[in-house]
Amino acid sequence: MSITTRSSTTARTDDTATDAAAPVRPYQSYVYAYPHKTAYRPLRPRPALGELWAGEDQRALSLYLHIPFCEVRCGFCNLFTRIGAPDGLTTAYLDALERQAGAVRAALDGGARFATAAFGGGTPTFLTAAELTRLCDIAELRMGADLRAVPLSVEASPATATADRLAVLAERGATRLSLGVQSFVDAEARAAVRPQRRADVEAALGRVRAAGIPVLNIDLIYGIDGQTASSWRQSLDAALAWRPEELYLYPLYVRPLTGLGRQGTAGPAADARWDEQRLRLYRQGRDHLLGQGYEQVSMRMFRRADAPGTGGDDYACQTDGMVGLGCGARSYTSSVHYSFDYAVDMRQIRAIVDDYVARPAEEFARAEVGHRMSGDEPRRRHLLQSLLQAEGASPAEYRARFGTDATADFAAELARFAARGWLDEPAAPDRLRLSPEGLAHSDALGPELFSPAVRAAMADYDLK
Repeated sequence: MSITTRSSTTARTDDTATDAAAPVRPYQSYVYAYPHKTAYRPLRPRPALGELWAGEDQRALSLYLHIPFCEVRCGFCNLFTRIGAPDGLTTAYLDALERQAGAVRAALDGGARFATAAFGGGTPTFLTAAELTRLCDIAELRMGADLRAVPLSVEASPATATADRLAVLAERGATRLSLGVQSFVDAEARAAVRPQRRADVEAALGRVRAAGIPVLNIDLIYGIDGQTASSWRQSLDAALAWRPEELYLYPLYVRPLTGLGRQGTAGPAADARWDEQRLRLYRQGRDHLLGQGYEQVSMRMFRRADAPGTGGDDYACQTDGMVGLGCGARSYTSSVHYSFDYAVDMRQIRAIVDDYVARPAEEFARAEVGHRMSGDEPRRRHLLQSLLQAEGASPAEYRARFGTDATADFAAELARFAARGWLDEPAAPDRLRLSPEGLAHSDALGPELFSPAVRAAMADYDLK
């Protein structure tokens, strides 16, 4: 891959109140959480978790357990994960995870309830079947999450989606298995530095279906070097043959310190051509899935119209807290988002993992790095996370939470979005929604809602 784009960890420092008619790069930053970890800084003094969670509504929390191990690292990946694990490291990691769970549980009040749970990474199924059993035990016995009663989503790779691992997850209540396929075309997988064969992917999908986990999600990527409309359609149809309940279509990003990012950069003209290619492939994929009976949930997510529900409707990402366990996990309270140190470089990640597994229990009782959600940050996060969903934002819910109107608080931003054709017109009176083109430009729209402080912190972050 010889094409690159600006890093997802690099924020715009220019004036966001630019002319609405000016060209806008559609792929600037994948905003799946706000603010990004590159806006986090060491918290001094380190606040006690009990203080951070005191007074928080804990009736519908989300529980996330992070496993920072993969069998290989894909060329596009900037997630917090390391390749492989020396003998004893996964056991030591689970030991530390259990110590952390004890400290975190003690910081929550006795009425804390988890409405949803997820295992991510990395690759959670890098763990053996016995280790996955222990992971579930930590979630249930240490944290008090009833995995069979709440939605449980687990990420997997084709190579690690083995029958024994899947059997453990199915028995412990997994309702959703997300398989990172990325492409069914072997040459494209190699171009993305993802060594896999289609035959192995198909075999893994067969094992997932045989395990009986209710919801299968397949991840696909568009914008890979050498990918064409024809080869993209080939991957889409190969995925559709399994009738997955969900499909995620991701644009390829090439970020600093990743495998693809180390292969060099191209000039602005090539970036513009790549933008056009990704937009074409996105629209092709979107239209194809809509024609096959899928509903668009966000720019990336498509759900089969007749897919079974997985519950968890009482959790709202805009308002409810998240408890993250593991050295790559985030936690959210209403006033502070916190985690451990973040890195992309493999040596830095190994050092952070080694530090995590060596920590005594008392070291997990305080937050280490994070971002204080002060000023208008909660308003920005609420609008951003609502607006990037196809169903849009509820002005009434926003007003009930903040006592102000979103259209007044973000008049300049919304005016720009409307001028670009990114807002649904005519909008429903009770919803503020993006148009199809607005959804297509989610990765440009989201960053325009970042606060100046967050943009400055992200721009000042030293990549490591």
